[in-house]
Amino acid sequence: MRKQAIQIAGFAAVVAGIQLLTSLTGNVYHLTQLTMSAYYSLVVLGLCILTGYAGQISIGHAGFFAIGGYLSALLTTHDWSAHGGPVVSGLAAAGILARRPDLYGGELLSVHPWPACILAVLAAVAVAYAIGGPVLKLKGHYLAMATLGFGIIVYRIVLGTALVGAADGIYDVPAFPLLPGVAVSGNSSLRVINFYVAWGFVILGMVFLMNLVRSRVGRALASIHGAEDAAEAMGIPTARFKLKIFVVSAAFAAVAGVLLTHYNGGIGPSESSVMKSVRYLAIVAVGGMANLWGALFMSLILNYLSLRGYFGSFDDAVFGVILILIMLFAHEGLLRRQLLDQIRGAVIRRGGGDDP
Repeated sequence: MRKQAIQIAGFAAVVAGIQLLTSLTGNVYHLTQLTMSAYYSLVVLGLCILTGYAGQISIGHAGFFAIGGYLSALLTTHDWSAHGGPVVSGLAAAGILARRPDLYGGELLSVHPWPACILAVLAAVAVAYAIGGPVLKLKGHYLAMATLGFGIIVYRIVLGTALVGAADGIYDVPAFPLLPGVAVSGNSSLRVINFYVAWGFVILGMVFLMNLVRSRVGRALASIHGAEDAAEAMGIPTARFKLKIFVVSAAFAAVAGVLLTHYNGGIGPSESSVMKSVRYLAIVAVGGMANLWGALFMSLILNYLSLRGYFGSFDDAVFGVILILIMLFAHEGLLRRQLLDQIRGAVIRRGGGDDP
């Protein structure tokens, strides 16, 4: 527990150091991409616990991200004032519906971001639970193909549905109020606050997942990853554990989708594309299949470089190449959990061999 607290405190210090460095050098605009990287990192962490610890490969997590983002955007931008009636009046009185100005100087009566967020995450969880039962009975490339199919379905739905803007997506999504004076928004005056808010969510997610890994559930997941048949023979309900972690992973992606949509003020179909799912999987792979910290640091670096445009028009190709190379030459990732122990052991053996 002490080691975990030190790790979290160290990472929080790194986050604060990055913000101070950008402020001192006059490069505060970099915080925009770093904030977006934080929300993408939530998806990566959820996928890391599913792939690295439970051994379940998913190439459809962009679909859960899109479900969260699109549903929250739709609820908070749709005007309910034209519907009228006692139901709408009651929802407005309860604070579920709220009035806000639109782009043309008028007013919209739309769902408040908080209930919209809750409904969006619950919808993603329900979908994950519905498809997880049959899909998680598959193994290996069959599971990957099934989740890939789910991702393609979500992408084609949002791309061809006029209600969610089709190819244009949804825009004019309002800010997400968290506390008085604190809101998830792309407003430049809130850039520093949003940087800390985003990475605060990441830290909370890390604390949750690290405790999960250390718990009885984490040990069960490790046994499933190591030898599922043996775990089943020992009485571990493997199907139930796999489904639960799949739902948790989907919830992480949906929360990230909601927050990033409100931060950007909109969402488009590219967020649900297959290449987005490949990108998340590539980051988990290079960061270490069962290394939350490795996945987090690689997500910070690779997402930031991508968002800053360093990969140019080869952006998707870069992540595809990364995934191929990792699968060919480093199955457990570059920053695998055992790396430090292996380096320490090699140093000790070398030192011992040099003794007379």
